[in-house]
Amino acid sequence: MSNTNQSPLQRAAWLCKLYFIRAAFSFAWVALAFTAAKGSPALAIGLLIVYPAWDALANLLDARMTGGAKANPTQVLNAWMSGLVTVAVVVSLVLKLQIILVIFGVWAIVAGLLQLATAIRRRKSDRGQWVMMLSGAQSALAGGFFVVQQGSAAPVVQTFGGYAAVGAVYFLISGLVILFRQSRAKAGALAPEKA
Repeated sequence: MSNTNQSPLQRAAWLCKLYFIRAAFSFAWVALAFTAAKGSPALAIGLLIVYPAWDALANLLDARMTGGAKANPTQVLNAWMSGLVTVAVVVSLVLKLQIILVIFGVWAIVAGLLQLATAIRRRKSDRGQWVMMLSGAQSALAGGFFVVQQGSAAPVVQTFGGYAAVGAVYFLISGLVILFRQSRAKAGALAPEKA
């Protein structure tokens, strides 16, 4: 089911809320990655599984609330990709394959390009998309870095934590841009007309 009857203000409010929720989730994830997960391999594993699973859910919610699957093919594809990455991470951990950074790297590249495509498509109808364009491009570049880092001694959760932190900042800024523009639009609408 999709929400196709939203006004532009309702859609902007939804995206603002989603971006703030995504930022909060990522900041919490990063905090755990750099604190408790350092001393808990089980928590580190859980964080590696939860992150792409959450991304899949967030992309599905985004698509559902902004016109449905037909209007948001890049979001739906991104959700499927994140779901497959979740499964790949689980399989890699169970089989003790040392390829997590490659999995996250390929995911970051593809997800970043899909996010960039989504933001370009939305730039005329939704505010704050320039931030999402930067985020998508940065994600694709970071993915290449992860692939190159595979096999190094760097801890996977903390290596990915830096990426998640930057993503959180992008979501926060995008949410603030939408909120600021909404406030300005409401103020303009309430301003008395000049005679």
